[in-house]
Amino acid sequence: MEFNHYSVMLAETIDQLHIDPDGIYVDGTLGGGGHAFEVCRRLVGGHFYGIDQDDAAIAAAGQRLAPFLEKVTILRGNYGNAKAMLAERGVRSVDGILLDLGVSSYQLDTEERGFSYRFDAPLDMRMDRRQNLTARDIVNGYSELELFHIIRDYGEDPFARNIAKHIVKAREKAPIETTFELNDIIKAAIPAKMRQNGHPSKQTFQAIRIECNHELEVLRNSLDDFIDLLNPGGRICIITFHSLEDRIVKNCFRENENPCTCPPDFPVCVCGKKTKGKVITRKPILPGAEELEQNSRSKSAKLRVFEKTV
Repeated sequence: MEFNHYSVMLAETIDQLHIDPDGIYVDGTLGGGGHAFEVCRRLVGGHFYGIDQDDAAIAAAGQRLAPFLEKVTILRGNYGNAKAMLAERGVRSVDGILLDLGVSSYQLDTEERGFSYRFDAPLDMRMDRRQNLTARDIVNGYSELELFHIIRDYGEDPFARNIAKHIVKAREKAPIETTFELNDIIKAAIPAKMRQNGHPSKQTFQAIRIECNHELEVLRNSLDDFIDLLNPGGRICIITFHSLEDRIVKNCFRENENPCTCPPDFPVCVCGKKTKGKVITRKPILPGAEELEQNSRSKSAKLRVFEKTV
């Protein structure tokens, strides 16, 4: 299957990056290279570093960015290791960073990847197929309490406790191997009258995918490093797709703009923590009506931007 990923809010993101033709730019979630292509074609003496952990994305982006070969370095890995990966290549600071945290259409629509509840496939969900942990391991190996916590916290499903209970009960008979087996278990755990609001498995699949790929942990642990990497005037643009991601990004940007931990009644700051920059997007940028018509998967997207000033 051809790697396909609609580049959400492409024009808005490129506009917000304020691209310097001679600057250095990083895309930590390269995907099929849609955003990357628009960055690269604006570079003259600059350089672009694209990072992705999915081998299919690496191959697709390599083809798409072939016209800019001398300006591009593609690296396979998790963006959580971006600072070290760049340092190995002598890059200590950059002028812009982009993260598009959405699951690619290729990953969702390739049945054997096991990301989607729409296809009957082995429970996999790994973005990096070199890692050992799979969705099957989580579903069959986590305790009922652990399953409850991830479905409640990462899936925000009100029926998390009952879903976890049904999963544990089902696997006592035989291991749960496929997405459709898991679908049936989730459906049985949710009252019939509550199955009208979208697919009953959506939130649980999201939760398991996030846990399998450590998505929120990586995001939370990477943002300060990314901001530190920016040159003065450099920007980081992040596109999120659910409230958990968006909350992490929003809070991190605010804390880097105003890191002071002194009590509000202190007349002067004594903690010594200094601002690193400013939040450009007090409210997130959302997709326009035309984009929503073209790509329904962009409806939950939010773009937030932070600019380094020191």
